[in-house]
Amino acid sequence: MSWFDNLRPKIQALVTGNNEVPDNLWRKCDNCGQMIFHRDLQSKMYVCQYCDHHMHFPVKDRLENLFDPKTFKRIETPSVTLDPIKFRDRKRYTDRLKEAQTTTGDQDAILVASGKISDMPIVIAAFNFKFMAGSMGMAVGEAIVTAAKLAIQNKAPLLTIPASGGARMQESILSLMQMPRTTLAVQQVKEAGLPYIVLLTNPTTGGVSASFAMLGDIHIAEPGAMIGFAGRRVI
Repeated sequence: MSWFDNLRPKIQALVTGNNEVPDNLWRKCDNCGQMIFHRDLQSKMYVCQYCDHHMHFPVKDRLENLFDPKTFKRIETPSVTLDPIKFRDRKRYTDRLKEAQTTTGDQDAILVASGKISDMPIVIAAFNFKFMAGSMGMAVGEAIVTAAKLAIQNKAPLLTIPASGGARMQESILSLMQMPRTTLAVQQVKEAGLPYIVLLTNPTTGGVSASFAMLGDIHIAEPGAMIGFAGRRVI
């Protein structure tokens, strides 16, 4: 047996061993195609360092960056009926919900939090597009209503950060009913004399853009964000 035969098992162990690099360490810019190290991307608040393209900003990182350090807390929102019309297409709606909950670690497509920005109190309702494309069902409607009530209670501005493909088809008319519900909730904030601010992110479409997302006293949009009613495929 030659020296190489003795060495072969060690080489194979190195090649086939569990030495894979995690696939989330690098991210490709959607605009220029450059690969960016995840820590560099986080430090730049998910703006490409090569072309200034605003990439998808994970909702929890966004909240961490918006609020003053260690000043905010997540707000629990009322539970809703998970599958009101027993919807099924290729999968049961309940199975889709479980998959999204497992993937994101969240119960639905929106997070509500209260805290301070520049030492001023504020309530924020931010969408998570990775949860079923940020679609708006009953849970999202309840969250917006909860955020509005909390803003009024705390005498604080309300900031919503939509990132949504629109109403959630699996809840049919019940999802569309969230459009007037959220509109009324926003109106109550305004009637209380409190600012309502909307930060439009990519994408903001459908029933979300046709309701509370377009009612802000102040609108801010991320550069390059797609904002509209119907998506390109629908048109």
